[in-house]
Amino acid sequence: MFRPRHLILLAVAVVAAWFALRSVSATASRMPPDPAQVHRQILALLDHGAKAWDAGNLDDFLSDYLPDSETTFITKTGVLHGVDAIRGVYAARFAPGAQRDSLHFQSVEVDILAPDVVNTIAWYVLTRGDSITARGPTSLVIRRVNDRWRIVHDHSS
Repeated sequence: MFRPRHLILLAVAVVAAWFALRSVSATASRMPPDPAQVHRQILALLDHGAKAWDAGNLDDFLSDYLPDSETTFITKTGVLHGVDAIRGVYAARFAPGAQRDSLHFQSVEVDILAPDVVNTIAWYVLTRGDSITARGPTSLVIRRVNDRWRIVHDHSS
């Protein structure tokens, strides 16, 4: 027969078990991402941007940036906010008849900062035929929003 003290201990055990199961369930839903898979996804994002660049499709190129006023792009003269400001930087290169060299990325490193945030560093390379016309470092903070990786901070020199 249960005594009141036993009932209290049983109730405490049930509540503790419930919290433990809830904690395990929450932890399982926040499992760390697979680094190899995230790396492939970021490479695909960069490849998409390079293909859009090469095709002269500015809207498609900019679709990899999060359309938010908090999205930033660092230039020699300061920090730009929002995709419209970033569009202004690139618009002349995408104007009809403008010469735009082919873009690709090298030495891509992806550092997972949180399940939905990565820091990516790489070298962008612009080529015309067999010649490299520009090469420089790029540092990107990329967030997964609605299951899509989007650039939120871009510093390319």
